[in-house]
Amino acid sequence: MFSFFKKDPTKKLHKQLSIKLEQAMHAQRNGDIRKYSELSFEADQIDKQIIEIEKQAKQDG
Repeated sequence: MFSFFKKDPTKKLHKQLSIKLEQAMHAQRNGDIRKYSELSFEADQIDKQIIEIEKQAKQDG
């Protein structure tokens, strides 16, 4: 009924993803490829969570 009052569950994850990608960019620019790889992997995991939540929302809605 009042679905517009519900919080977006992916909003926090999108913010985390943005932060991880920015950190990865800085690590790459500084030449720290190992740190870049770790941060990119973490960003990929967050992105997969976002996709899964959005997929479930489409199925429920």
